[in-house]
Amino acid sequence: MNYSKLFGIILLAILALPLSAAVPAGTHRYKVAACDWMMLKRQKLGEFDLSRRIGADGVEMDMGGLGKRDTFDNKLRQPHFRKLFRETADSLGIEVPSVAMSGFFGQSFIGKPTWSALIDDCLSTMDVMGAKVAFLPLGGISEDWTVKGPARSELVRRLHESGEKAVAQGKVIGIRVPLPAKEARKLLKEVNSKGVKIYFNLQDALDAGRDPVKELKTLGKDNICQIHLSNTDGFNLREDPEVDLPAIKATLDKMGWSGWLVVERSRDKNHVRDTKRNFGNNVAYIKEVFRNETK
Repeated sequence: MNYSKLFGIILLAILALPLSAAVPAGTHRYKVAACDWMMLKRQKLGEFDLSRRIGADGVEMDMGGLGKRDTFDNKLRQPHFRKLFRETADSLGIEVPSVAMSGFFGQSFIGKPTWSALIDDCLSTMDVMGAKVAFLPLGGISEDWTVKGPARSELVRRLHESGEKAVAQGKVIGIRVPLPAKEARKLLKEVNSKGVKIYFNLQDALDAGRDPVKELKTLGKDNICQIHLSNTDGFNLREDPEVDLPAIKATLDKMGWSGWLVVERSRDKNHVRDTKRNFGNNVAYIKEVFRNETK
């Protein structure tokens, strides 16, 4: 297949579509992205046009499925896909701030013998797309690593090694942990690598009955690499009675934090399959609150 010709056809078709009215992302302290796997566009070329259409500045790209395989189902190991994805993103002005290893929602990071190679694969993919943050959820670990013991020790060892790889390349691995902020800071201290930080998830704080404002303050500016700014499904952010975005913005402003705010969920239960509606509404509301932008 002639991939250069295919890229040209796709690009011409995309550029013929109407542009979003978004202000260029580079002018803002807070940038807004969405998760490609939650938009049903996991490593699909259409994720860039969809991100553009919902008004996002970028997209958090997933590494592909993992399951019980030794490696991610990652298209971007192949040179023609690397070129195609990067050129499409650049042509549409869509950034890739982070690359996600969502396979570790279901698979154990301390149970995978190939974990080091998986980290290398992610870091290499980040190079292709210019991403600086790797998203690593730890939800697939069945052992209780939240307390002192063999599982905790092994997790700390693997995170330290992964973090040192990342920091040597000017990158950071953001871990999603089900811990209160104080305990999350304790874990970071044990890991002892500047290449590992907390990827804060709003939903986790709300599900646990914790105040997101207090959690952010406790974590501190320098321990947060990126934020998933959405709640569990049920409401879009604007209508969600549990979410106080102005308070979160005021807190981040006061902390001096800046970076990417990424929409993961917060789908309206009455329109749960309407990707453009849900993610478009959430991106618009975040921009309204954090950047004083309205459609």
